Amino acid sequence: MKIDLEQISLSDQAPSAEPQRQYYFMARAREHVRGLEKKLGRRPVCCVTTFGCQMNARDSEKLVGILETVGYEITENENADFVIFNTCTVRDNANQRVYGRLGALNGYKRRNPHMKIALCGCMMQESAVIDKLKKSYGFVDLIFGTHNIYKFAELLTACFEREGMVIDIWQDTDKIVEDLPVERKYPFKSGINIMFGCNNFCSYCIVPYVRGRERSREPGDIIREIEELVADGVIEVMLLGQNVNSYGKNLKNPTTFAQLLRQVEKIEGLKRIRFMTSHPKDLSEELIQVMKESNKICRHLHLPLQSGSTKILKGMNRCYTKEQYLELALRIRKEIPDISLTTDIIVGFPGETMEDAEDTMDVIRKVKYDNAFTFIYSKRTGTPAAAMENQVAKEQVKEAFDRVLKAVQETAKEQAARYQGQIQEALVEEINENDPTLVTGRLSNNMLVHFPGGASLIGQLVRVSLDQCHGFYYMGRMV
Repeated sequence: MKIDLEQISLSDQAPSAEPQRQYYFMARAREHVRGLEKKLGRRPVCCVTTFGCQMNARDSEKLVGILETVGYEITENENADFVIFNTCTVRDNANQRVYGRLGALNGYKRRNPHMKIALCGCMMQESAVIDKLKKSYGFVDLIFGTHNIYKFAELLTACFEREGMVIDIWQDTDKIVEDLPVERKYPFKSGINIMFGCNNFCSYCIVPYVRGRERSREPGDIIREIEELVADGVIEVMLLGQNVNSYGKNLKNPTTFAQLLRQVEKIEGLKRIRFMTSHPKDLSEELIQVMKESNKICRHLHLPLQSGSTKILKGMNRCYTKEQYLELALRIRKEIPDISLTTDIIVGFPGETMEDAEDTMDVIRKVKYDNAFTFIYSKRTGTPAAAMENQVAKEQVKEAFDRVLKAVQETAKEQAARYQGQIQEALVEEINENDPTLVTGRLSNNMLVHFPGGASLIGQLVRVSLDQCHGFYYMGRMV
């Protein structure tokens, strides 16, 4: 929605309907920011720091969009007038990183009495975290969670108008608010939320407790957003959800993820479609066929395995067996031979033996993953797995992890090498961070290629010869 904040009367009551209510509070927050600008003699600056996944990164783009709308200048320096941490809580060490960074912010705030500090995201949905923040981090001004991020303008206004810490945490929601400002990190590609929350309750995972139940956006709203992005120069979209394969089940007129993809593919000007994450138990034959027939859906599928042991998968509540996963992955390989399959693997889940780890390595060798994110199991307070008695000794976990990681590296190296000498299309994303004479592009299969070029190529699709494979990336040249 293109709304002129100057036309909003602040003498009126705040509207009750969304998103009009949030635009009212943006206008109100902007008056406070203008007042701060007069005091400081300069435009106030803000910093949004993102921890965690692509869902969080997309949420941060929404926060930045609102902050720019109300008058802040964006900076990457956390010594700013407004700092917000968008937090992750998948692993306990993510929480500890936030606490550590808050100490530095406290030092900045002592030297800048106008500074405001806000915390949001998954970590804020834990009651123990809120208790700790209230007790030991009283200098934080605003705390909110994952379900009411759309209320940021309203909460920011409260931050200016109230004394003390503002806390607004919801336990769940069925509300989705469209048409709020977003400031994209990249002008040529964008993430798109197609759904929120998760219904799977894997026994090791905190996400369903902090992100809430699944709720899907209406297809028409998704299509409209993508069309607007394409009109603004976007050529690649990433459709985001905790489990995109279960998209559409809770809509008034149920639809499938494959049906949504067919609609997205028809959008003129859109060149590439990506998505994540896919739960194996919900991946349909219809989706495989849509991917096979598409010339826009990228040749990359992230299909989390977590474990190759049926016994461990049952303990994880993953709802599939080793044999079912293998059958699915190999069918995808057969139907889409040029697909890049990547995965997530957890080593050391409670009760795991070396025989279970061998099962995982067996799946790795048979599927031949192009890459895998391999993690040592981290006990996450609040999940069923954390209460399991048969936790695995660190020495055994390390041995299994090293062997699993070696198997992943061997298959990934073999898979990457199969493209050497080919010419493929790459989306140029940035100047290479190590060599400014090179640019970095991303292939359809999600691999990176570095090749000579300048900033004028950023955002373009170019044909590149993949001359030298270096494991997880290529060196090449434009042709």
